[in-house]
Amino acid sequence: MDFKLKLLIEELKSQGIEDKLVLKALEEIPRKLFVPKNLREEAYENHPLHIGHNQTISQPYTTAFMLQNLKLNNNDIVLEIGTGSGWSTALTAYICEKIYSIETIPELSKTAKENIKKTKLKNIKIITGDGSKGLKKYSPYDKIIVNAACSQVPNILISQLKNNGILICPVGNLYEQSLLKIVKEKNNIKTYNLGGFIFVPLVSEEYGF
Repeated sequence: MDFKLKLLIEELKSQGIEDKLVLKALEEIPRKLFVPKNLREEAYENHPLHIGHNQTISQPYTTAFMLQNLKLNNNDIVLEIGTGSGWSTALTAYICEKIYSIETIPELSKTAKENIKKTKLKNIKIITGDGSKGLKKYSPYDKIIVNAACSQVPNILISQLKNNGILICPVGNLYEQSLLKIVKEKNNIKTYNLGGFIFVPLVSEEYGF
């Protein structure tokens, strides 16, 4: 294992990341494949990095924390909103059965597809479009993860969750956001606040800001 990656893994463990599947994915899916070449020296540092188009690849802790709270398993069908450069997509795919990921910026969709090819993962489908509308075609999903901040939780995403499904979504405004975990239990919705984070805004007329 790359020495810098080993240090990052140890740092994440010290911050409470303990899900073995998530930790294994972090070891096996190199973040350096998903950052611009000029930033690869920083790939295993625990902070976000710019990937162009006013977007970022999230801080490793943030990504790991979100995936840990999704409680992923190898039978899950997952919907991801915000592919970015594809790192979170690939980490999720390493664990789950299938992931559908929606990216609104065509250039990033193309970059993510190229990055993911390097991992040889075959259980990923990337779609270019408005993620705030979800993806009804393949619904319902076991898990849904939103990688950009919304002004409120898109109800359409909740409707595309399976019973006992989990949705992770940052909600707030440009300066203050809460990461929400929504659990759908027999059509009852339970919402948990996982704490404050900062994400780039979701590109959406209805749910952006």
